[in-house]
Amino acid sequence: MGRVTSTICRLATAALAGLASAEDALYSRRLSKRFLDDAGNFSISFYHINDVHAHLDEFSSAGTDCAKPERGCFGGYARVKTAIEQTRPDHPDSLLLNVGDEFQGTLFYTFYKGEKIAETLNEIGFDAMTLGNHEFDGGDDELAGFIRNLTFPVVSANIVSDHPGLNASIKPYHVFDEYELAVIGLTTDTVPDISKPGKGTKFGGHVASMQATIDHIRSTTDVKRIAAITHIGYDEDIKLAKATKGLHLIMGGHSHTLLGDMEGAAGKYPTVETNQDGDEVFIVTAYRWGEYLGYIDVTYDAEGKVLAYHGAPVHLTNATKQDEGLQKQVDEWRKPFDAFGAEEVGTTNVELDQTKCQKEECYLGDFVCDAMLQYRLDGGSSAAFAFTNAGGIRATIDAGPITRGEVLTSFPFGNAVVELKYTGADLWKIFEGAVSKVNQFNGKALGGFFQVSRGVKVEYNPQNAVGKRLVRLTVNDKPVDMQTEYSVVTIDFVATGGDNILEPVEGIVILDTMDEVLVDYIKAKSPVDFKLEGRIAVVDGQAAAGGGNGTTPSTGDSSPAGPTPRSEANHISGVGSSLALFIFTAMLYYVVS
Repeated sequence: MGRVTSTICRLATAALAGLASAEDALYSRRLSKRFLDDAGNFSISFYHINDVHAHLDEFSSAGTDCAKPERGCFGGYARVKTAIEQTRPDHPDSLLLNVGDEFQGTLFYTFYKGEKIAETLNEIGFDAMTLGNHEFDGGDDELAGFIRNLTFPVVSANIVSDHPGLNASIKPYHVFDEYELAVIGLTTDTVPDISKPGKGTKFGGHVASMQATIDHIRSTTDVKRIAAITHIGYDEDIKLAKATKGLHLIMGGHSHTLLGDMEGAAGKYPTVETNQDGDEVFIVTAYRWGEYLGYIDVTYDAEGKVLAYHGAPVHLTNATKQDEGLQKQVDEWRKPFDAFGAEEVGTTNVELDQTKCQKEECYLGDFVCDAMLQYRLDGGSSAAFAFTNAGGIRATIDAGPITRGEVLTSFPFGNAVVELKYTGADLWKIFEGAVSKVNQFNGKALGGFFQVSRGVKVEYNPQNAVGKRLVRLTVNDKPVDMQTEYSVVTIDFVATGGDNILEPVEGIVILDTMDEVLVDYIKAKSPVDFKLEGRIAVVDGQAAAGGGNGTTPSTGDSSPAGPTPRSEANHISGVGSSLALFIFTAMLYYVVS
């Protein structure tokens, strides 16, 4: 993109003063081809947030309660409110949009479900929201009640439901007449596999549903300006941008992707792709938990194409003042948590010890991994086993009654279950890294030990050289097959590179949180009573050459390339997309109304 003269710069929308001082003015390549004037060009500001996951209050960098502000606290809707109220008066033409997954992640949801979340969103003053997968975790009835309490429209173009409450309250798009702009919503079509929608609530394909909605808007209205809020994940947003016509701005969520110039960002804010018309499409997303508030100014030309853009995500830290009224309200809501934490959820006859988890197989490690595996098996998965990082297991659960507070103390990070697919060859390298304490894909040290569920046995010799310590890897009582693809269960922290156990996986699907999964398992297994099984065992000898049981696998490539896991988020059925388009076209007018 070429430099733009100062005269043209003055015509662009102003920066978000005081909150994003590092942001630079950005312009699309089309600006150099079109003269920016007042004839048919319209500027509007978009604020967007996604995947807050019930973090109504501020939190530490790990996502836990902010117990030590001197170490830094982030997010919280009291800070979001301040950021909006300080800047929005200077942006009279603006929209504040929510990209879904407000449910699940802290006690604000566990204790109150959607009640306090709805109250907070209304107070913040959102203009529209799309639904994430976690909004369906409590079923259609709970979601319908949540939407009924909202004071702004909910949009999702690929949802068709026979539930009266959802059918009446979810529409494909909303037109903001004062801006002559339509906002289309989209929800991941994997919801039936990862959440709990009713059988009569269907999810159409992303591309088919979006294109049908764009075409409907263009053919039945005079609206040229179109934006999308999509809870489908960054990778899917890129695919959507490339596969559609008439769409020029996507504000996304679901994959917890950080975009911008900061350390750890996965891409630029905005990411620019080209659609089927050959026009630019701008993709933005704002990480997770409300740590960032997305902000972008967009100038549309007379045809609804983006002529110019400017903005950056705003980092909400201690430097951002909390709105006093909202924070006082949040503090009051916290008070019942003490009683909630005292609730007994089951009993255990054995001490679920955590003290040895960073060195060897431990009771609490076995127990929580079994809980993760059973959770996915109960959900219809064919997962072979589960594993997690030992560092996420924080406290022993004593023999006797188990309280919800003990569970939350043992697993305080708000991590959630995810499911991935790996070949046997990659699993060998993953567990070789785990026992050698050096990741075999990137050569970097691991951050700690690991724990595993039933269904897998890891045998290693710590006396062998690093990279040669794994002696045998057994899956479901059989030697791991190097060519077979296995479904495995872990947590989002590990899947995104935490403790360097795995190479980071993009586009993961976030399922239920660890504490809720464990509480359900405790209730099912109470009283808990079991013995260690030798799932992680120290043995003599070394793996023989040549591959197979008790052998080092031959990968045919000595380079440190990463594994190629396939997240369940990446599966899209072409047949399902076609069916969704048929259903969508037939029911569109009823849903719009």
